[in-house]
Amino acid sequence: MQNKFSENLKLCRTEKKLSQSDVAKMLGVTQQCVSEWELEKTEPTLTYLIKLSDLLEISMDVLCGKKDW
Repeated sequence: MQNKFSENLKLCRTEKKLSQSDVAKMLGVTQQCVSEWELEKTEPTLTYLIKLSDLLEISMDVLCGKKDW
């Protein structure tokens, strides 16, 4: 079963019509880093989780799958 975070990150990113490269540039990370988050190879630090939440305009609870959309 896929990690809710990686699933929600990809879903929210694509709904906002952002590429992995777009998100990477806005966060100051590489596209590969964003890809690895979506593929469950790595997880973002709390700092990047907060930045993702702000960037995608979604609560951290929803982004991490603790609450429904």
